[in-house]
Amino acid sequence: ISADICSKCWTLMTMAILIIDRALKEVFGFKHRLWVYSGRRGVHCWVCDESVRKLSSTVRSGIVEYLSLVKGGQDVKKKVHLNEKVHPFVRRSINIIKKYFEEYALVGQDILENKESWDKILALVPEAIHADLQQGFQKCHSSLQRWEHLKKTIAKHQNNTKNDKCAPWLEWEIMLQYCFPRLDINVSKGINHLLKSPFSVHPKTGRISVPINLQKVDQFDPFTVPTISSICRELDAISNNEEEKEENEAESDIKRRTRDYKKTSLAPYVKVFEQFLENLDKSRKGELLKKSDLQKDF
Repeated sequence: ISADICSKCWTLMTMAILIIDRALKEVFGFKHRLWVYSGRRGVHCWVCDESVRKLSSTVRSGIVEYLSLVKGGQDVKKKVHLNEKVHPFVRRSINIIKKYFEEYALVGQDILENKESWDKILALVPEAIHADLQQGFQKCHSSLQRWEHLKKTIAKHQNNTKNDKCAPWLEWEIMLQYCFPRLDINVSKGINHLLKSPFSVHPKTGRISVPINLQKVDQFDPFTVPTISSICRELDAISNNEEEKEENEAESDIKRRTRDYKKTSLAPYVKVFEQFLENLDKSRKGELLKKSDLQKDF
């Protein structure tokens, strides 16, 4: 599999971060979450709450199961199944996906571009509406138009029949199958699984696994992430400039070099990491104070 990614595909990671982070925060109450770019085409989330670090594999598996909607391998065509009791987590996920679906799936990926692509969509809907969809799709000229036709057809059949197979959540099932994040189950549930450290270098791309600022998720661009080569060049440039200065500076060379990263393109990412650690440290000190107060004799 190629290590290449494209800007169109990265929207999937943006949706994944927004969907999973919201669930980790609002559903499970996890406070200390660090999102890190893998250096290739994925993202990792480090959840560092003390309580989470002590969870068993069984509990971790339960959390992963809760966050998994797309199920089934290559042989399974329809991978998302909803019913009339749509869970609040699913509704929130749909609301996030809706913001990106048109631009990502219909324009960028052009998921209804031709018969080959729309046949994949037809495999996800009841056969009762296949004829209507096929006929309409042939008259349309873009994925956007075909998606609108699909929504109208579903609505029409809902009104004409009480058949649950053509339910209002059918449209959502398609959106989720194309856009909902897939978690790496083994990495997530295994306590002793080898994990990639933040700021490590991806061996195939040379990109550095940098922390992602959650306040600027939509602005994150994997193509502008520093590579080990670009950082080396920046450090060499800094070193050359420093050599031109007076040699008898009071500050030692070692101290100066340890701060050189602040002058490179790595600086904003380190700042995100330091903020995360600062919050973690404050939380830890707060817990220690609570324990100390409880142990005092009054």
